[in-house]
Amino acid sequence: MILGILNETNDRRVSLLPEQAETLTKQQVSVWMEPGAGQNAFADDQIYSAKNVVLKDRSEILQQADLILMIHPPSNDEVALLKSGAILVGVFQPLFHVELMKQLAAKMVTVFSLDMIPRTTRAQSMDVLSSQANIAGYRAVLLAATLFPRYFPMFMTAAGSIPPAKVLIIGAGVAGLQAIATARRLGAVVEVSDTRPAVKEEVMSLGAKFIEVEGAADASKAGGYAVEQSEEFKKRQQERLAASVAKSDIIITTAQIPGKKAPLLINEEMLNSMKPGSVVIDLAAATGGNVFATQNNATIMHNGITIMGNSNLAADMPWDASKLYGKNILNFLQLVISKEGNITLNFEDDIVKGCCITHVGNVVNDRVVNSQ
Repeated sequence: MILGILNETNDRRVSLLPEQAETLTKQQVSVWMEPGAGQNAFADDQIYSAKNVVLKDRSEILQQADLILMIHPPSNDEVALLKSGAILVGVFQPLFHVELMKQLAAKMVTVFSLDMIPRTTRAQSMDVLSSQANIAGYRAVLLAATLFPRYFPMFMTAAGSIPPAKVLIIGAGVAGLQAIATARRLGAVVEVSDTRPAVKEEVMSLGAKFIEVEGAADASKAGGYAVEQSEEFKKRQQERLAASVAKSDIIITTAQIPGKKAPLLINEEMLNSMKPGSVVIDLAAATGGNVFATQNNATIMHNGITIMGNSNLAADMPWDASKLYGKNILNFLQLVISKEGNITLNFEDDIVKGCCITHVGNVVNDRVVNSQ
């Protein structure tokens, strides 16, 4: 069995670091890698070669590999090169790329998208969204600190006192919780908004204040994700948020709903209430953003406020991000590759079934089918 590792376009991460690839070569798997795939994660080709990884051109990997690891969705040209029966494993956001999934199904390609993995205890070691969001939350605070024209902590000096920065974090998922912890370590005063009352205890345990808004829709069955809220709740939430936004120096937003456009939580009026020099980091930029004026993959100035839209901050820390992502991948591959290095797809396994998007010519994931 041939497993291929591709060089990611516009991303510094790699699907497997050398020691992780070696785990597979020891299982009699032939691992092929596009030259330079690990270079931006500080793992050069020679290190891979020493682990018995074979360097091959991108087109050769796409045409001949039985299983291909790629972090982002393939292009139409790449889909055309894939052989019938090939398996793709990555993070493909199938709810936003339904037509691409149909193309892959028509090519008889089996797709496993790990962003669709069930949010269960057993699947935690394969949860790429959590491992990468943890890094993104940490990175967002560090970037905000470099963009902010003042200190984060309080300082008492002979020249006068400096008050601590006031940070507002919207969304207390994995990224939000890490952002809270990092901002608190830097000495900021932190407030947190989330539609799920159940996260209040976690937020407060990290030393932040929780902004409560009554009447949120039940998210207990959403696997840890946010859910759509009523218009009445959204109005109350915006009213409560408006007061916090106006006094905040830094805002980090992380709120997303799977398969849907990110909710707009900070409108133009709220944004304009912030002081010049304030900083906004919008981690939901790729799906529309939580903040008025957010532009994906861009940093702009709006009335003296710096707004950074970036949903891929994990790639800014490519070594650790690749290490964690690769471990997630290896844990998943244990379910689909035997000890002898052969592909064994067991669709009785809830994890294998849950993140399988296409198989034998069909789109088989219920959530993707229902989103059409």
